[in-house]
Amino acid sequence: MSRIEERVILHCDLNSFFASVETAETPEFIGKPVAVCGSVEARHGIVLARSEAAKKYNIRTAETVWQAKKKCPDLIIIEPHYDKYVRYSNMARNIYLQYTDRVESFGIDEAWLDITGSRVLLGNGYDIAYDIKERIKYELGLTVSIGVSFCKIYSKLGSDLKKPDAVTCIPAHSFRDIVWGLPASSILGIGRATGRKLSGYGIHTIGQVAMYPIEFFERLFGATGRIMWAYANGIDNSAVMKYTDSLPMKSIGHGNTAASDLTSNSEVRLMLFELSQDVSRRLREYKLQARRIQISIRDCDMGYRELQTTLPFPTQSFNEISGAAFGLFHNNYKWNKNVRALTVRAINLEPENTPFQVDIFTDYRHQERINSLECAIEDIRKRYGRKSIDIAALIDHAKVPVESSFDYNNYGIQA
Repeated sequence: MSRIEERVILHCDLNSFFASVETAETPEFIGKPVAVCGSVEARHGIVLARSEAAKKYNIRTAETVWQAKKKCPDLIIIEPHYDKYVRYSNMARNIYLQYTDRVESFGIDEAWLDITGSRVLLGNGYDIAYDIKERIKYELGLTVSIGVSFCKIYSKLGSDLKKPDAVTCIPAHSFRDIVWGLPASSILGIGRATGRKLSGYGIHTIGQVAMYPIEFFERLFGATGRIMWAYANGIDNSAVMKYTDSLPMKSIGHGNTAASDLTSNSEVRLMLFELSQDVSRRLREYKLQARRIQISIRDCDMGYRELQTTLPFPTQSFNEISGAAFGLFHNNYKWNKNVRALTVRAINLEPENTPFQVDIFTDYRHQERINSLECAIEDIRKRYGRKSIDIAALIDHAKVPVESSFDYNNYGIQA
């Protein structure tokens, strides 16, 4: 028996998570169509999650509130309460940790568990998964779908196959019979665009991906193509991380939708400055600094564009971050359309105080003074609140939201 076949990996996916949490805390919502939606007033009016009853009306995530209400006039709309979702996510993880210390989060509502070493005491993979499922139901009031398999990729696929409140096993000896007839897009990492490209070559199923030569996918997709082929053939040696470990943070970003469309460079500059302050704060919180900055622009017709640049030196400063972000915007955006939403992201992160090559043109003493000033501002905000000190231009600015929106990237959420 190979090392891969000996492993037993679970993937736990909390069903309709946001909506389920709201229903668990408000029992009168049980069995009713419920949708957790962003604020219509703040122009975040899309469906973030919906209950099983709402799914029967074909309500989908990311569609607008008015579209959802048109399908189901009796739909109950709830604004999101992210602090509750984080609390329930932590409670679910605490249950997982009673079965293994190898618990790797995959977003706020999903996690992998390696229970290979737990079977001697707790039973086989199905029995452990079923026990977890029932505990989640009775202790948290939520349902969870769990995939049981010999690798992370197929345990994830198993949790997707049957929802809600289900356990699905994909054993190593028969995984081909179970998954090879499924659409290629069922494999984690094959998105819509990749699926369309494969369809153009007559490749529609996981089995077809597995049967084609690996060189074909290397030519089409490079290294990603090799991984795609390996996954289709059940080759996935990736380990489940311990809950005490964490992946290196690759980026820290924050975005928001303007209260009304931005129509000038000055309005964009203020919005970028507001967003950069949040990015800067979290860089300092995590003791990181950025070498590159990336911005995302969404126009009034929902067109999307992403730009990035290298900073002259690594920084945590919101003045430096916002200046680089606005430079990117000013040099590249042609103002064919007004701007609806902006995101600022710090990338190429490294630990703060990492040595770097200085030059003779930068006044580093001035940068130190700016950094000291910003740290003092953050200290005041920690003591007296976020808006206790701010630049005058941002006070009561009609288009810049007063409160920053929830940071999906920070919690691994896909809305």
